[in-house]
Amino acid sequence: MRILVLGSDGQIGYSLVQHLRKDNEVFEFDIFSNPINDLRFPNILDRKLEDIDFVFFLAFDVGGSVYLKKYEHTIDFISNNIKIMNNTFDSLRKFNTPFIFASSQMSGMIHSSYGLLKRIGEMYTHCLNGKIAKLWNVYGRQVSSIKNFVITDFISMAKHQGRIDMQTTGEESRQFLYVEDCCECLSILMNKFNELDSNEYDVSSFEWITIKDVAYIIADNFNDCNVFTGDKVDDVQRNALNDPRTDILKYWQPRTPIEVGIKHLIDD
Repeated sequence: MRILVLGSDGQIGYSLVQHLRKDNEVFEFDIFSNPINDLRFPNILDRKLEDIDFVFFLAFDVGGSVYLKKYEHTIDFISNNIKIMNNTFDSLRKFNTPFIFASSQMSGMIHSSYGLLKRIGEMYTHCLNGKIAKLWNVYGRQVSSIKNFVITDFISMAKHQGRIDMQTTGEESRQFLYVEDCCECLSILMNKFNELDSNEYDVSSFEWITIKDVAYIIADNFNDCNVFTGDKVDDVQRNALNDPRTDILKYWQPRTPIEVGIKHLIDD
């Protein structure tokens, strides 16, 4: 199968490319490694889609909580993502290419521009008969120093500073999914695309853990690493504790405990 991965240099995209290449011909597309691949320009995908069998739509202007807090309510952030979605979905419609859109557990959170944008992407996807993978806090290889995600950020602090300084109290909870488990799930959804019962699936570890507990798991992997909590509260996700739908478990189940996933990242 000839597969195009949009956002191939991102935290998920990089690992997904490696995973898919075991059995498929995979084409990468990301502005990070090639400025020509800018989805904000109309028809940029048309030259690619003629010979493509399947597309993973991972590309988005996004980062961790610090990045979102700083940029998600700016005109550039909103405009970038609207352009990316409009142009990409327009090309997918022209070529009638089957695809999976990577959404987020934050989709539809009315206080978040990022969440609302992902919800718009879901609506596009429904109109085009694509499939939605609603991803829950996937962690893996970090590719950008300005788009830090919490687990890789904490690992970097522990490694280079010998301490983890949290911005919040750490009482907020998340469901973290190791990137290799996520890639396995996305691959299964692609291979079962025409026999899936639903158009939308939550892809999660299905286990809640506080950010503070994550910090202590990471600290335990380093000698004399201390954890210092902050005094702020989570004002990005606002500790929304809506449980994910479990439909995906019919086809796939997460396999990597967070302690093991963190250890893999540290060893890398």
